[in-house]
Formats: sequence, structure tokens, C-alpha cells
Amino acid sequence: MKTALLVIDVQKDYFPGGKMELTGSTEASERIKSMIAHFRKTNRPVIHVQHLSAKPDAPFFLPGTDGTGFHENSSPEDGEKTVRKNYPNSFRKTDLDRYCKDHGIDTLVVVGMMTHMCVDTTVRAAFDLGYDCVVLADCCATKNLKIDDRIIAAGHVQDSFLAALNGTFAKVMNSKEYIKLEGIR
Repeated sequence: MKTALLVIDVQKDYFPGGKMELTGSTEASERIKSMIAHFRKTNRPVIHVQHLSAKPDAPFFLPGTDGTGFHENSSPEDGEKTVRKNYPNSFRKTDLDRYCKDHGIDTLVVVGMMTHMCVDTTVRAAFDLGYDCVVLADCCATKNLKIDDRIIAAGHVQDSFLAALNGTFAKVMNSKEYIKLEGIR
């Protein structure tokens, strides 16, 4: 069993001053930074995913803009895989699945942005492709959503999507639990 850290869309547009600021993105990025350091220290793969909008009228992640850049807490190092995507699913029309299979990766520890969109979609796709997934809840961020005239608070969105993933599609835990669990192995 080989495990990789999959860092999804930790890009500048999701942070204060960006075009699609998420609730808790800065705090999540600090924990993501720690997880990246942990995986680097233990010589395990770190895979960075970068979303680039394919629609020229998209409100954020437009190619060539500063907002598509990686946040300072998640910048790839030389030799680390970067996957560029145009869809919420990090596997769709990318080489992520091929890369993982070529490198014997069968388990993904998933962190990143937006929990309700790209994290959720990618984890479900990974499950369908046969990967085991762990989602680190405190290393993810989302935003308020709206349906009809009701606003669903980001915390409720976060909890609902993580609860839906937990069990069948992934094991959901926080980063401290994950590192403690690794110490037992």
C-alpha cells in the first residue's frame, strides 16, 4: 500500500482578497502546510491539483490571473506532481489516475478547497476508480451556499458533505488524528 497526499485547489482566489474567498481557507491552509511537511519528511508523494477555468467568463481561476497561483502554504516543490484540471473532478481529463497507478499509489489523503465541490467530486471519483481515501476535515474549506431564499452556512455545508463522504467513500478525520494514527503503525 502506497499513500500520497492529494492537495486540491489551494489557490489564491480562495483566500482573502481573492475572487471566491472561502470560509476558513487561511486556517485550513496552515494545517495543509503541516501535512505537506509531514508527507515530505516521510518521503511520500505530494500531488498538487490546480484548477484553471475553461470558461472565459468564469468568475474566478481564469488562466493567466494571479488567483490561479498556489497559495504560499501549498506551493509545490521541484519533483512534486502538479495536475491541472478544468472540472471539479481531479481525475476527469487529467493524468492523475495514470500517475497514481504508475507510481503504485492506492491510498489518497485528501485536503483542499472547496469541500462541497472539488473535494467531494474527486473523492467520489477516486472511490469509483478503486482508491482508498482519507479526507482530513480540518484541512478543507468551503463557503455559504444558497437554495431558494435560504442561506446554508459554510459550517453546515462542510459538516454535511464530510458526513456524506465518511464511511462509504472515505474515512474522514482531522489532521492530528491522522498523524497520531500513523504513529501507531
